[in-house]
Amino acid sequence: MYTSDNSRDLAVRISVNYLAAALFCALFGAVYEIFSHEVYSYPMIYAFAIPLAGGALPFLAFSAGLLKQWRFPGTISRSLYHAGIAALTIGSIMRGILEIYGTTNMLLWAYWIAGWLLITGAVIATGRPGL
Repeated sequence: MYTSDNSRDLAVRISVNYLAAALFCALFGAVYEIFSHEVYSYPMIYAFAIPLAGGALPFLAFSAGLLKQWRFPGTISRSLYHAGIAALTIGSIMRGILEIYGTTNMLLWAYWIAGWLLITGAVIATGRPGL
């Protein structure tokens, strides 16, 4: 059960970090598209939503006590989750860059596969004691 004040403080710090990452992605996308000669890419525009919805909101929910029925994730679970969110965010930005450039690359799927595998591993590890 989620009762520890330390876990609450940690969840708040993690949420702030994810909010900063979302802000950085939004600013990066805006600046990149200013210099892209009016070529736009939805993966670039909405890359900020991944750290916002996938990172900041769940940890804000933990800090607010809205997820009392769930255990706060341990170190390994959090690390896997953070890596998964990072992979999805970077994959979205890379896809946006390539779309603006006017090309594609099949290797971009590796970001999405790795991201979802890491997030799935984090969810599985959260259910185990001590992880």
